[in-house]
Amino acid sequence: MEKKSSCHVILFFLHDFDIRLKNERGSCSAGHIEEKATKLLGAQTHIWNNILSFINSMTLKCAVDLSIPDIIHKYGQPMPLSQLVASLPIHPSKTCFIYRLMRVLINSGFFDLQKIPAENDTELVGYVLTDASMLLLRDHPLSMASLFPALLDTCFFKPWLQVSTWFTNEDPTPFHTENGTNMWDYLMQDPKLSHLFNDAMACESRFVSNLVIEKCKGVFEGLESLVDVGGGTGSMAKVIANSFPGINCIVFDLPHVVAGLQPTHENINFVGGDMFQAIPSADSILLKWILHDWNDEDCVKILNKCKEAITSHGKVIIIEIVMENEKEEHLKKETQLFLDMQMMVYVTGKERNEKEWTNLILSGGFSNFKITPALGLYSLIELYP
Repeated sequence: MEKKSSCHVILFFLHDFDIRLKNERGSCSAGHIEEKATKLLGAQTHIWNNILSFINSMTLKCAVDLSIPDIIHKYGQPMPLSQLVASLPIHPSKTCFIYRLMRVLINSGFFDLQKIPAENDTELVGYVLTDASMLLLRDHPLSMASLFPALLDTCFFKPWLQVSTWFTNEDPTPFHTENGTNMWDYLMQDPKLSHLFNDAMACESRFVSNLVIEKCKGVFEGLESLVDVGGGTGSMAKVIANSFPGINCIVFDLPHVVAGLQPTHENINFVGGDMFQAIPSADSILLKWILHDWNDEDCVKILNKCKEAITSHGKVIIIEIVMENEKEEHLKKETQLFLDMQMMVYVTGKERNEKEWTNLILSGGFSNFKITPALGLYSLIELYP
C-alpha cells in the first residue's frame, strides 16, 4: 500500500466528510476543504511542538554540560563547525552529530551564525553567542549555568511524570508522590543535591540582586539593619553589603544551611533558625522567593513573624512574581506560568496575582503595601505595618 503524507490523509478525510455533508447542506467548495485542512495541520503541529518542547531544555543542558558557550566565547570570533567539533570532549564517532545539536540551539535563540571571510573570496559561517548564551558562561558575573545541574536533575524531572497520578490521590505534591517525602526533607537527605540546589538558588540570587540594586536602590536607603530570611549562602546579602556598608545584614536560614558558613563582610552574620518560630529583629526583613514555596496559611504565619520582628518604622521587602499582568509579553507570561506549575509540582506553594497578594498581605497584618514591577519576571513588594 502506498504511504500517504499527513496532508493527503487529512484532505482525504475532509473530502469524504464534506461529501457526506453535501447530501444534507448542499455543496462545499474546495477552498472550504483546504481551510479545514490548514487548521487541522496547524493543530497537529501545535500538539507535536508541545509534546517535544522538553527537547529545548535537554539540548541546552547538553550544551552547558559540554561547555559549548565557553568554548565559543574563548575562541574570540565566529567559530566554524570544524573548530567547534575539534574543541569538544566528545568521542570521534559523535562528531557528525554536533551540527544537529547546534541547529536546535540556534532555532531556540542560544547561538547564531555569522559569516567568516575566507581565502579565494569564499565565505564560511561560524557560531557566535547571543545575549542568552552569554548568561551561560561559567565565569560571567551573572551566570545562570548553575541552574542546570540541579533543576534538570532526575529527582526534579521525574515528579512531572506523576502529575496525573497526583490529581487522583491525597499526596501534597507530585514530588511527594514520586519520592515519598517533601522536597526540603529530600534535599536534607542528599547533601550533594542540596549543594547543587543551593548553587542554583545562589546564581539566580546574584542575577536578581544586581538588578534590585541597579533599578530599586532607593528601597534600601536609610536602613540600618536587614534580615534576609531564607538567604541561603548569603548571595543577596553580599550585594547589599557591598552597596550599603551601613546596613548590618543577617542571613537567616535553617541551621543545616548556614552551618559552617563564615562571614565575608564585617556587616554580615549568619544565623540559623526557623522562620515559623521567630525571626531576628531588624529595620527590614527581606523575603526573596520565600512565600511562593508555601500555601496561604503558612504565608500568613511567616508574615506575622515578620511583623513581630520589624521595628515600628520598618518594612518587609518581598521579591516575587506578580501574575496575570495583561501588558506582559507572551514569553514572560508563559515563563511565569511555568514557574507557577513548578511550585505546584515541587512544593505546596504558588505564584500569585495582585488580588491574591493583597489578600495575603492584609491577612498577615500589614496595612499598606507598594508593588514595583521592575525586575523582569519578578516584582518588588514593600509592606508597611
